[in-house]
Amino acid sequence: MMDTLKDLYTTGEAADICSLSQQTIIRCFDSGRLRGFRIPGSKFRKIPRDNLLKFMKENSIPMQSLQTGKKRLLIVDDDAEIVELMVDVLGRDGRFDIKTASTGYDAGIMTQKFNPDLILLDYMLPDVNGNIVCKTIKENPEFSNTRIIIISGVINQLEIDDLLKAGAEAFMKKPFSITELIEKIGAVLEI
Repeated sequence: MMDTLKDLYTTGEAADICSLSQQTIIRCFDSGRLRGFRIPGSKFRKIPRDNLLKFMKENSIPMQSLQTGKKRLLIVDDDAEIVELMVDVLGRDGRFDIKTASTGYDAGIMTQKFNPDLILLDYMLPDVNGNIVCKTIKENPEFSNTRIIIISGVINQLEIDDLLKAGAEAFMKKPFSITELIEKIGAVLEI
């Protein structure tokens, strides 16, 4: 797990914390909007914690990941019981800051506001299928670091392959055990 309480960050770490692409961080660094320094004799850029905090405040970037070290998790499912169970179990885990959505539309809004590290996405939503949501998120460079796990009870192997092509990192078939889910989340987020 990345240490979010250190004093110096690489552009890659800053990108993860801000949920931006590394190229965006480098552009901001090179233009002077994000202050830092280069390691003498190399192309490596380092960003002091205070400068990163200032940049995040100036650009209205949520501070949760820098302050808590928790991973931001968005659960998108229209089955209230499943959502409640996942929020309960994952909340007790202690490593996650959790938000929920019940439609593809709400998922889009919450992704913009919350900038999740991971989305647990039900394939069969009332307004749109998970494939569209997955593609839309993955095509936006601002969410290049967002990981997606698709969850569904009714799906065939061809659809699973399409989802993985659309950018999902993993697929879980309902019903699944909570232990399996936590292991899959850990593997996808590398925590």
